[in-house]
Amino acid sequence: MPTVESTIWIEAPLDRVYAIAKDNESFPEFMKDVKSLTVVEEDGPRVVSDYVGVVPQFMLKVRWRQEDVWDDANHVCAFRQLQGDYDKLEGTWKFKEENGGTRFDSFLEYEYNVPTLGPLVSKVIYSIVVKNVENILAAIKMRSEA
Repeated sequence: MPTVESTIWIEAPLDRVYAIAKDNESFPEFMKDVKSLTVVEEDGPRVVSDYVGVVPQFMLKVRWRQEDVWDDANHVCAFRQLQGDYDKLEGTWKFKEENGGTRFDSFLEYEYNVPTLGPLVSKVIYSIVVKNVENILAAIKMRSEA
């Protein structure tokens, strides 16, 4: 199963970066790959949201319902797809104070199968997922440092 790990250092306080990451309803305002996002359930640290993402290279929309569980004490979010276009989508976001700013680590494990194309398209999908993760981290960095 493919995994994508990415880290970015953000020149902003931990609490600010964490608050921006936790406010997923605002993602469509500053993340170009997020077409829409609707929070459908909130229960303490657990948030369930419906996402519509776009893959501009293919003019394709990707839809999924995601559960985020936020651990405010440790500045960690564990997330997973509950239903949607991916066969599997789960991971963690970790935020840590570092060098006067914030280190943001993202770990994603996913599976997205296209039965008729199989391995041929797997590398293309992987590169799109990597770029998407990098875009998310960069968008949170830009918003946090503004």
